[in-house]
Amino acid sequence: MQDRQEQISQVVVTAGQMRDIEKRIFAAGMPVVALMEKVAGLIARRIPEIPANTPLLRGSRVGILVGPGHNGGDALVVARELYFRGYEVWIYSPFSKLKELTSQHLQYAQSLGIPIYQTIEQLPDSDLLIDGLFGFGLERNLTDPIASAINQLNELSIPIYSIDLPSGLHTDTGEVLGTAIRATHTFCLGLWKLAFFQDRALEYLGKAELIDFDIPLADVEAVLKDAPKIKRITRAKALATLPLLRPAVTHKYKEGHLLLICGSQRYAGGAILTGLGARASGVGMLSIAVPESLKSLLVSHLPEALIVGCPETESGAIAHLQLPQNTDLSSFNAIACGPGLTRDATPIVQEAIDSDRPLLLDADGLNILAQMGAIATLKKRQAVTVLTPHTGEFERLFPDVADAKHDKVKAVQEAAAESGAIVLLKGARTAIANPQGAVWIVPESTPALARGGSGDVLTGLLGGLLAQTAMKQIPIEDIVATAAWWHSQAGIIAAQERSELGVDAFTLTQYLLKTLT
Repeated sequence: MQDRQEQISQVVVTAGQMRDIEKRIFAAGMPVVALMEKVAGLIARRIPEIPANTPLLRGSRVGILVGPGHNGGDALVVARELYFRGYEVWIYSPFSKLKELTSQHLQYAQSLGIPIYQTIEQLPDSDLLIDGLFGFGLERNLTDPIASAINQLNELSIPIYSIDLPSGLHTDTGEVLGTAIRATHTFCLGLWKLAFFQDRALEYLGKAELIDFDIPLADVEAVLKDAPKIKRITRAKALATLPLLRPAVTHKYKEGHLLLICGSQRYAGGAILTGLGARASGVGMLSIAVPESLKSLLVSHLPEALIVGCPETESGAIAHLQLPQNTDLSSFNAIACGPGLTRDATPIVQEAIDSDRPLLLDADGLNILAQMGAIATLKKRQAVTVLTPHTGEFERLFPDVADAKHDKVKAVQEAAAESGAIVLLKGARTAIANPQGAVWIVPESTPALARGGSGDVLTGLLGGLLAQTAMKQIPIEDIVATAAWWHSQAGIIAAQERSELGVDAFTLTQYLLKTLT
């Protein structure tokens, strides 16, 4: 059984779910004031430990931005604790009406002699700002004077640490509500909120960390029991799956046989990169169907694979599959199709879709599927289908689904439900949904992966895992999320060693196995 901390670290909630969880905690007898003291105490102890541009030493000047609600109350308790520890603290409190508990904390701070300012023009210099203006649940656009104050604060060249969420961000969609604090660091309280995994919010969140204040798992489960689960794929969860376990007595065909259908004269490299990704997965047998003219090239890079040279069109695409004698598509445990094919390979993609094998479609496989009509075509399939689009491909596949740029999680849930496929939507925060609405989110990545060929590597890696999973009892969406995590972690490790500029797709393949050691 997973320990509590690991389970909590996976949970992602909406603003409404977080409210309901807090209501249960308070209804059970937890005093609001006690919880505020606990949360703020954890933050106050954590702040001096965070590296910043300027070390936060005793005597450092800390500005506290106080809003009207309990987020402001949290900030005021932090102010008090830092004051008692020898920091030079001042408070910015521009609101005339505060919640009762927040007002009491402000009154006590004033009695301690902590300076309190109501206008942005009055604020003294500081080494650090603590943002407690607005917490989760904000839904209306910010207006002046608070909006202009936030804009001025963002222009200062000092770190800003936000409590729960940078003020001005929508908790679920990550939308900027008029304007928002650009935090250097954000303390997410209790449970991860959806905004932390929406691509458009990332530039405002800075470095994010969870402040676990011991929410009982029973309360979380009681609120989320009837809702599709949204989870972060964590290192512990991924490594509990990888590498896929093998019995002591086995052989290559028991460890999965993957067919890759990829490449053309124009995009020969896509076939190589996809094959190298599949190699890293540990799949027992790898067959790669490419145009005949690429066969010798693929053999030189992947001598252990069975390279199937196929007749090709005048443009250098696969004209039709020509598998070895006594072999058809049912001979494979999974098929991955798309990288480098070009749209001239439409009949090949149709043949893969018509098969009864688990199927992964990427790149031109997705573009061809979009031309066919994705939802209607996929509904006819009896086997598992996995789609791995980037945002542009997603919009072509699902033009009537919610805008993925506005709310990635909602969009991927709708696409999976309507198509019956498992949909992996790539991005700075990749989201994976199954047709029942369950979602996995990959919580970190690197811009180093914004390179041509990175997606081909993922296709091969995931295809190899799917072929092996067909022989094991592992939920498909779990293995898809694990592959996406593995791919992103390889990029992160490679970027740390080589810089973001040094991670081309071929280099990425060399870091896949390093991720697991």
